Amino acid sequence: MVEVEQRVVPVTRSRVFKIAWPIVLSNATVPLLGLADTAVIGNLGNAALIGAIAVGAMIFSFLYWGFGFLRMGTTGLIAQALGGRDEAEVRATLMRALLFGGVTGLILVVLQYPIMLGALAAVGGSPEVEANAQAYFQIRIWGAPATLATYALLGFFIGLQNSRAALVLQLVLNGLNIGLDVLFVMGLHMGVEGVALGTLIAEVTAAGFGLWMALGMLRQRLPGIPLKPLDWTRILDREAVRKTVSVNFDIMIRTLCLIFSFAWFTNQGAKSGDVLLAANAILMQLVTFAAFFLDGFAFSAESLVGEAVGAKSRARLKQAVLYSTELAVATAAVFSVLYFIGGSFVIDALTSAEDVRAASREFLVWAAVSPMLAIWCYQLDGIFIGATRTKDMRNAMALSLAIYLAAFYFLGERFGNHGLWAALSIFFIARAMTLYARYPALVRSL
Repeated sequence: MVEVEQRVVPVTRSRVFKIAWPIVLSNATVPLLGLADTAVIGNLGNAALIGAIAVGAMIFSFLYWGFGFLRMGTTGLIAQALGGRDEAEVRATLMRALLFGGVTGLILVVLQYPIMLGALAAVGGSPEVEANAQAYFQIRIWGAPATLATYALLGFFIGLQNSRAALVLQLVLNGLNIGLDVLFVMGLHMGVEGVALGTLIAEVTAAGFGLWMALGMLRQRLPGIPLKPLDWTRILDREAVRKTVSVNFDIMIRTLCLIFSFAWFTNQGAKSGDVLLAANAILMQLVTFAAFFLDGFAFSAESLVGEAVGAKSRARLKQAVLYSTELAVATAAVFSVLYFIGGSFVIDALTSAEDVRAASREFLVWAAVSPMLAIWCYQLDGIFIGATRTKDMRNAMALSLAIYLAAFYFLGERFGNHGLWAALSIFFIARAMTLYARYPALVRSL
């Protein structure tokens, strides 16, 4: 084992915040990209093109969200290698993640036609929308290996508690993407193909830039010692590969359950009519916006808990959990208060339809309490990701999903859309309780 001499940095609230704030800023760039895509295409005055971009972006969102395990799994494994001061394993873990992401991305490219046809058939749309969405997909899919490699790099940076590097990588990705959108669509009049090409170039560039940053970080961690050729024996070690695959598979199952849960929420809202569907979509924007901020503290928990597990330090684990959760709960409380006070103003800003405004205000209380209900499961997700207790996460999410569906069965028919939101709230609580039931075992494992 190659060790690096490093001072043991204590876990403090300021250290948690130092890790969290760049994550918050990087998350904030994500919706800006979507707004830019919509704006440049929207100025062309063709509704079908706007719909095509929405459909194409949604397909990739769901496709790549399913592979979010690559970022999460890499964070936990890197953090544990960091805590154990095993530099060789830090490098090997990064290479395994990059290989996994690159190979998986190539498989998506090879299977692009059945994926595209199946997704378009599921989403539907007019012939013009479908034709343009297909053109968008066929260009952007070539960036899949780079995108999944970027997920691995983000996990590497967060695992090493260098969230500023993660922020820089996201700024490069989204900033370049927005600039190329404007150039290709507004300047060169390339339409939907221009948006897709801009995204593709940005994804490939960001992956290359991320690799360059990662290489520099590895050199800095062992100053004066040149990087050795890749140790393929260690990278392809059977037990390490098995653990990597197991961790990623468990998180993938957990993520698919989560995707299904929110898709179910949207589907059930749609059955209640267009007004409630629109109202739920607006209120879900509030839930998601708060989650962007709260994820920063969950990511802090991932890296600090992983470091504590790697160092086999129960005391550091408890400090990481306590300080990250304190700050997260305080932030969630601020959001809940702001939503109670100013939620109506946000609703008015997001829609001019009076019936949608009225429906949104009727159910605003659910979005207002959601940060305080959801923060516990967000934090526990981060804790268990850092500890790579992914089987617990998988099982807890499956059980929580069953509780969620059962709650909707009993509440939906009786209370309508209030019942749907109540079931979602129960889902947040169930996720927290099922994971917390396994927390003592996690602590004892150290």
